[in-house]
Amino acid sequence: MTEGPIRVLIVDDSLVAREMLAQILSSDDGIEVIGMARDGEEAVAAVGRLHPDLVTMDIHMPRMNGLEAVERIMAYNPTPILVVSSSVHGEGMGSAFDALACGALEVIKKPEPKDWADLQDIGRDVIRKVRLLAGVHVITHISGRHGARSSHAAASRHSAAIAKRSLLAIGSSTGGPSALLGVLGRLPEDFPVPIVVAQHIAEGFIPGLVSWLDSGSEISVCAAQEGQQIEPGVAYFAPTGSNLEVDGTVLRFSKPLQGQLYIPSADTLFSSVSSTYGAHAVGVILTGMGADGAKGLKAMRDSGAVTIAQDESTSTVFGMPRAAAEMGAASKVLPVTAIAGELVTLMCD
Repeated sequence: MTEGPIRVLIVDDSLVAREMLAQILSSDDGIEVIGMARDGEEAVAAVGRLHPDLVTMDIHMPRMNGLEAVERIMAYNPTPILVVSSSVHGEGMGSAFDALACGALEVIKKPEPKDWADLQDIGRDVIRKVRLLAGVHVITHISGRHGARSSHAAASRHSAAIAKRSLLAIGSSTGGPSALLGVLGRLPEDFPVPIVVAQHIAEGFIPGLVSWLDSGSEISVCAAQEGQQIEPGVAYFAPTGSNLEVDGTVLRFSKPLQGQLYIPSADTLFSSVSSTYGAHAVGVILTGMGADGAKGLKAMRDSGAVTIAQDESTSTVFGMPRAAAEMGAASKVLPVTAIAGELVTLMCD
């Protein structure tokens, strides 16, 4: 990204939405709206012509939808993309997460006309996301050149597997949904331990995320419930707005600490796993900004657990894994495509 204001292209078929986003972003002196597009075709052409620092992308549009536009942009003109979607629930939500799998960085809920009164609060979050993501170095996704989707074949099964360990804990942030599909989507249906996950994501998107991951995985994926008993072969996701902790075989929610930046906290989840399971757990930290999870993963490693960090070459943002590696929290650093196989070996061999 060049010096000067962050140059943003807004893509949405709704004039109201385009104007609302433009008003929000233009309120920050460090952001410049350099263009608007009404559909995916216009977006692809505008990115090639204007070379923005970031694109805000709607999903449901005429002619070419947002998913197709993300594929084309990431294949030919890789650019940070923030998906701005009104599809928080239902079938349409899957397309937003498919866009993340194709290279978009994050997804947030589209401001709605009734939200005009709350525009200042909404605007702060949108501006914060744009500022964070505009500086991310993105890579080419060649699947958009072939119209192909990534395969997520399950790792080899281990018949009548007996788990050597009792729990898998995962923390992830920016780029996490795609990385999680790359891990959970490769685990066999008979994976012998429960999985607990802290993924940073905008409010309202956990149901859509777990539904998307569940449809692409042989294991079961669900949103965690307070007081729920965990079971093998099921991945439980922390709720938006609360931290997730493990109390034996029971899930507990806790309020965020004052000033806590990342919610749910991977540090909180990992620390509770360290206290409860010690050497009988495995911890994984995936792509994400910041350092959340590094201290908790270090506590897990110090208690004897095997700990894994995603490597730089396959991370959308190497912030969280880097922090863990530099702290000595990760006993292994692996590409995301190798993590599922390693987990099956650790749990079952």
